[in-house]
Amino acid sequence: MSEGRSGQPRSWFGRLAQAFSDEPKTREEVLTILRDAVEESVLDQEALSIIEGAIQVAEMQVRDVMIPRSQMTVVSAAQTPKEFLPLIISSAHSRFPVIGDNPNEVIGVLLAKDLLPLIIDDSAEAFDIYSKLRKATLIPESKRLNVLLKEFRATRNHMAIVIDEYGGIAGLVTIEDVLEQIVGEIEDEHDINDDEGNIRLFDDNAYIVKALTEVDDFNEYFDTSFSDDEFDTIGGIVTHRFGHLPRKDETVSIHGFTFTVLSSDNRRIRLLQVKRNL
Repeated sequence: MSEGRSGQPRSWFGRLAQAFSDEPKTREEVLTILRDAVEESVLDQEALSIIEGAIQVAEMQVRDVMIPRSQMTVVSAAQTPKEFLPLIISSAHSRFPVIGDNPNEVIGVLLAKDLLPLIIDDSAEAFDIYSKLRKATLIPESKRLNVLLKEFRATRNHMAIVIDEYGGIAGLVTIEDVLEQIVGEIEDEHDINDDEGNIRLFDDNAYIVKALTEVDDFNEYFDTSFSDDEFDTIGGIVTHRFGHLPRKDETVSIHGFTFTVLSSDNRRIRLLQVKRNL
């Protein structure tokens, strides 16, 4: 161990101060110092994970975390409250993109709290959805997450509609999606680590598949021919077949495969168990 001028071993804080006095030139150098702090029990692993997540956010784009269009829960302006309220209640979201005559255009955002008067008002048929719409925030897929987080904080918005290069709806992103990149998600026993890929065999004729697996990748792995004309992900195809946002343990058969929902939240399917029908 190195010593100070007094001949005593230099403290870890002293070495840390010396390291930073040399002005780390890269993020990796900073992280190396912080990882050393964990080894010295000066910083705990959870705190390091949060710091690493915060640094990673600066390198990520909206397209990396957004909810794809195929898994968005939307309300049509043409619907009556009787038609869209069951969807709102079952999804348990607080904000809903609203589409007009053009299904590829979001005309505003509907807040669930603005619908509370419908509970005690019998004049639901006279409900004017346009008077309740909030302005939708539109952002490109390429926007950096750290920039988006600053904008969310400045504007107090909680959700943004993601637009692709052609001006169409690519998906949506919420402030929760960004924060999860910093503090992490709660995982269960079925979750697949990033280094394991999107598809993993875990039993005879049974696979764990991330719902965000692209249809092309699914087809290549299983030698199938699912169409990607309407949906980009296997989760989108499964959700469409259910006709609603399925919950854990719900099952559906599609083209010789049985899909069972292993993990989902109030916005999307996360993980599927996939079996070939023998």
